[in-house]
Amino acid sequence: MADVTVNPISSILVSNRGEIARRIMRTAHLMGIRTIAVFADGDAEAPFVKEADSAYALNGRTSSETYLNVEKILDVCQRSDAAAVHPGYGFLSENADFASAVIGAGIAWIGPNPDVIASM
Repeated sequence: MADVTVNPISSILVSNRGEIARRIMRTAHLMGIRTIAVFADGDAEAPFVKEADSAYALNGRTSSETYLNVEKILDVCQRSDAAAVHPGYGFLSENADFASAVIGAGIAWIGPNPDVIASM
């Protein structure tokens, strides 16, 4: 049997919005994990933003300016000291390059392996 090191996740950045973000955050809170939201300008007062332990504006209105902007999300990961990223579904959840970028930044990816995503 191989030695396995388990590092508990202390914080999760949820790179999604709306009800899916709320569900992920609710479960994370039950597990004692700090949650980080990212949001577009129009979502600043949304419930998922208010329910997160911390929230960061992505400074844009469209999906391409915000929830699909890998650089902005990775920047928030670094600024917020996110230990993991949960993509939810839609947006970047099926983007192998995003998953690889998260892993490459030394952040845990909560989702399929990038190779599996690419094969879909």
